[in-house]
Amino acid sequence: MTSIADQTTTQLGGRLSVLSRQKLDHVTLDRLLHQLEHADAREERQVLLRVYRLVFPHAFAEEAVLWPVLRRVLPDGHDLTLEVEQEHQEVNELVVRLENLPADDPARPDLLARFVEVLRDDVRDEEDELLPRLQERLSHGRLTALGLAWEVVRRTAPTRAHPVVARRPPGNVAAALPLTVIDRLRDALETAALRRPALSASPLHRAGARLSALAHAVEHLPLLRRGEDPTTRTENR
Repeated sequence: MTSIADQTTTQLGGRLSVLSRQKLDHVTLDRLLHQLEHADAREERQVLLRVYRLVFPHAFAEEAVLWPVLRRVLPDGHDLTLEVEQEHQEVNELVVRLENLPADDPARPDLLARFVEVLRDDVRDEEDELLPRLQERLSHGRLTALGLAWEVVRRTAPTRAHPVVARRPPGNVAAALPLTVIDRLRDALETAALRRPALSASPLHRAGARLSALAHAVEHLPLLRRGEDPTTRTENR
């Protein structure tokens, strides 16, 4: 198998193929991670938000659209996707920990380093194994159809960490609408607050805190945890 990182757009099935779309996101992520590793304290939050807005919708669309197909077409699809789901779960858990740490906490650099490491491992696993295996089984037409479905889901998916929510249907599908609305409202509020740092105690931050509490309540609904392999969660490994 040839890694999708080493294939041209034509080899991947054209620019609308899900493989080309995945590769493009991975290239963008690599650039953002380089920025994050060299960001100062002022820039770090802005870069992290851009990483979140790329990574979480991307992973959500994989879990909702791609990995169910992989499990159907490959005899070892369950094990392959489980490993990536475990990486996605760790990313979610790391982000929640980061979000609860002050900027000057001494544990923060190690958490950030692990966050970057897991994201890079996830990209390698997908590009070198999962996506080439999918490529072997599906026609260019099917890859294009999957690309369109993946893109629709990605553009309407949650943009924040939700480690409580299942990494598989039906839980993650049920979570999509309420958490997407809440997350994108939070994104808008936080972006506005970052542009106006003098208003750090403003209604923007209070509204964001209320939305965060609402998201926490929603993600604990029992339906949103259905369908997941229990070993996905760190405490069960």
